[in-house]
Parts: sequence; C-alpha cells; structure tokens
Amino acid sequence: MPRPRRRLASTCIGTVTAGLLATGASLAEPDEDRYPGSDVAMGAYLDFGPPGVARIPHLSNWLGGKEIRVGHTYLPGDRWAGIEGNVGFLEDWARWRKAGDDRLFVLNVPMQERNEGRVPDRQVARLIRAGAEGQFDRHFRRLAERLVALGVPDTVIVLGWEMNGITYTHRCAPDPENWKVYWKRIVTAMRSVPGQEFKFDFAPNRGKDAIGWTECYPGDDVVDIIGMDSYDQGPGRTFDEQISQPYGLQRQVDFAAAHGKAISYPEWGLFRRGDNPEYVRRMLRWIEQHKPLYHTITDYCPHGVWQCKQNPRSTAVFREALSLPEPGPVVPTPVVPTPVVPTPVVPTPVVPTPVVPTPVVPTPVVPTPSVPSPAVPTPAVPTPAPTPQVPTPQVPTPQVPTPAVPTPEVPTPEVPTPPAAPTPQVPTPAPSQAPTPEVPRPSPVTPAPVTPAPVTPSPLVPTPEVPLPVTPSPLVPTPEVPEPTPTPTPVPSPAVPAPQSPAPSGTPAPTPTPPAPTPVPLPEPAKPPLNSKEWCVPLNFGEWLSKLVGKQSVCVKIDLGEGSGFWPF
Repeated sequence: MPRPRRRLASTCIGTVTAGLLATGASLAEPDEDRYPGSDVAMGAYLDFGPPGVARIPHLSNWLGGKEIRVGHTYLPGDRWAGIEGNVGFLEDWARWRKAGDDRLFVLNVPMQERNEGRVPDRQVARLIRAGAEGQFDRHFRRLAERLVALGVPDTVIVLGWEMNGITYTHRCAPDPENWKVYWKRIVTAMRSVPGQEFKFDFAPNRGKDAIGWTECYPGDDVVDIIGMDSYDQGPGRTFDEQISQPYGLQRQVDFAAAHGKAISYPEWGLFRRGDNPEYVRRMLRWIEQHKPLYHTITDYCPHGVWQCKQNPRSTAVFREALSLPEPGPVVPTPVVPTPVVPTPVVPTPVVPTPVVPTPVVPTPVVPTPSVPSPAVPTPAVPTPAPTPQVPTPQVPTPQVPTPAVPTPEVPTPEVPTPPAAPTPQVPTPAPSQAPTPEVPRPSPVTPAPVTPAPVTPSPLVPTPEVPLPVTPSPLVPTPEVPEPTPTPTPVPSPAVPAPQSPAPSGTPAPTPTPPAPTPVPLPEPAKPPLNSKEWCVPLNFGEWLSKLVGKQSVCVKIDLGEGSGFWPF
C-alpha cells in the first residue's frame, strides 16, 4: 500500500497536469477561431451596384487588410431586360473582376420576370412549362453575350436561387420536373455562346422548406457547384441542428461529394435570433473545415456584421476570426559593422639598376680638305682642341654613302666637296672680327689643291686612320685608293690667309696662321692610282658635342689594283 506522502505527491502531479492541459486548451481555443490565412475565397454582399464595388476596399481595411476575393451582386428580376443584363452596374463589377486574376464574380440570375411579384403557383407552373419549351432561351443567350463582351466569361451564375422556397416566381415546387428541364435549357443556351466559361451554382435554402431541394436537382451535366443559403433561423434551434436536420448543412456536403461537385455559401448571416455570436463562430468554423469554393455574408441589417451596427457581439467575433493579425513592433535588424581589415601594404622591392660604365669613345679628329673656289677661297679651318670626355656619347652605325667620282679631262676651278666628308659647322666670324683678305685668283687650268695641316691627336685618343684628300685628275677617270697609313703625311698649308675661327669654350684658342703676301704654287699632285675607291662616313656626336667639334667624317680608300676591272658597287 503506497505511503500517504506518495499518494499526495501523485495527486498533486495529476492535479497540476490536468490544470496545465485545461489551461492549454483554453489558450488554444482562440487560435481555432482565427482563419485569416484560409485559402477560401471570401466576400460580402454590400450593394448590387457601384456602391457595392466601392465598399470592398473599406471592408478589407476593417479586417486588417484581408483580401476580399468575391464580388457578389444580383440582376433585377422585374423585367426581361434586366435579366438579359441591360444594366449599367455590370460594367463596374466587370472592371473590379478583371483587376485581379484570383477574383470571383458571383451573379444571381432570376429565371422569370416579376420574380418577386407574388405570382400564384398555378401561373408559376404555366411559366415553368413555357420555359421548358424554350420560349425564354433568347433572354439567357443575350445575357451570356453581354457577360462575354464585358470580359467576364467565367462568372459564377447562381441560377434560380432558393428554388425550394415559396418567395420567388422561379420556385420549383409547382412543377419540379419541368423546372429541371427549364434549368437545362437555360444552361444550354448560355453555354452555346462562344467564349463562355460560366460555372452554374445550384443553391437552395437550408432545410426542406416547400420541397426537398434534392427533388429539384437538374443533373450533374448542368451543375458545377452545389451551394446553400443558410441564415440563423429555423428549422433548427441550434447550429448543431442546422447541421444534422434533413436537407441541412451535412446533407449538402454529402450530396456534393457524391456528385463530385464543389460547395459554396452564396448567402449566410444573422436573422431570427438577432445578435448571435455563437452562430457566427460556428458558421465560420464550418466553412474553414469543409473548404467551399467561396462564401459571402449578406452584410445589411438584420443579417450583417459590418454595415449593420445592431449586432456588436457577432461583429466582434467575425472581425476577430477573419482579420489579419496586427503586425508587431518592427524590430530593427542590428547593424553589425563590417570590420575594416586593412590591406597589408607589401613594399615593392627596389631592385637597384646596375650602373654599367659607358666606355669612352674618343672622338677622331678628321681634317676637312678645303678646296679654294675661283671666286672665294675656302678658309682653313683650325683644328679644335682635344675633345672633352663625354659620359655617354651616341655612336650611330656608320652609313657608307656612294662616293662621288670627279669628271675626267675637264679642268674646273671648283672642286666639289665629297658628300661623305661634310665641312664642320664653323661659326662665320663677323666682319669686324676677321676681315677677309684679298686672295689672288688661282690658275684656271691647274688648280692647286689645299691640304689641311695635320693635327697631332691627344695622347688619350687613338689616332684614326685618316685618308689623304682626293684631288681630281685631268687624265685618269678612275681614282686609286692608296694604302691607309697610321698617321697623315704633313702637307704645307696653302698660302691663303684664313680667318680665325673662335675656339670652343673651355679650350685654348689656336694660334692663327699669318697670311702670306703671295701664294706659293704647290707641286703637281701625283697621279692617283687606278681602281681606287673612297668611302667617307659622317660621325654624329650629338647636338651639343657637334657644336663643339663640328661635323666630322672618316674616309677609307681601298685599292683593288690596276687593271683588275672589279668595281665592287
């Protein structure tokens, strides 16, 4: 037998557990009555015309932004013109429907004119038979054409609603068999219009009323949806009785399942029992459980919960159940600063450029032969001082020009200067510095060549091979190239006074040669050898060095031998 303490502990544990379960059940109950995320299309009848369209967004705001996907209205049944759709408000509903792909436009269509005219059963039976014979088909064909033209060919047609009651002229009880035939003719006429996609909703009153609604069912081939209008009234004192009564809510669900049809609730709301929040709560729970294609509450007094203010408790239940939850406080996302990772600066290794010593190339001093002109004798150019050492002289590749060959047997006073040995740039002295002396004209027959005085090179600069000047021969056309000698042969200076050339800066000025009073004739030059050829290469020392030393050139003579007959170029 357990000890009392253990029994007490067990009792306490059981009591706490039961309390927790009860508390959990009570806390979970409100969540069961909330259906804001339901995928069932919801709407409300707010007005038949443009005001009904205009009120839809306000109802949505009242429900916290819940989407109203169903627009519901009725065609007037007083004249055939209204049943044919010759009413302006259809255009407003068509625009609303086309504004959203997931919207439904539900249109209640009467089957007879004077539909609420309290027509007696005998006359109703006569009208039903006329319809079964096809006398009213044209009216419904015109309605179908009107809806297709408005761009709403998929309208849900609630045809002859509440046909099991006693209110409307399109009621079924006076002649159920012909009524079913009449329904078939209407559906066939409307489906014959090109472009239509209509769905036909068979929607009786809940309960038996004047006749059991199953006796009026026209057939699966002409019905797409099995609906039901269900208000808070008898038969059935409670909602459970509304479910279980003959031809009640359960019967509708079972009948639709047996025929493979969807269900709907085109009309529902409060009525005989006034403000009844339990009815609203249970009806919404039933809808959420059985997932009809759509449902629309009739929202005007005494049935409504939004526009009608006389049902505040039911209004609170409806709004709480269907409103979207209010958004909670917006929690700002914490801004996590991105750590700034410094980019490591990798020093670029400085590779020292190796200093390559530039070899000092000595500047060869090449004397330029000065040939006197018959008019103006060429002054002798004094040899400049030794060339200063330049760190990096530019030594271009020597280009061998084509030597100029003098014309034989034509004595001419003017001897052209060979193009390979241009005269260095010697600044011309001003008249005030060096007056030009008068020089006697040389003999026109045998001009005396002037050989420049040799210049002793600097000991640091190797002596280049300087060829002897070429003098024209009057008899032999081909010059002979003598063997190059290491040092030039000194030749007496011409007896022509030459002006002093200013010495470059930084070098001692050369001693000027005193002019001779009379020219001394030189001995006749030797006959040049045969097959001689001379190449002169100009030397370029750069702009600033050329200004110091003038333009220089190196000439080379090659003797191929007399009578060889070989001319290399």
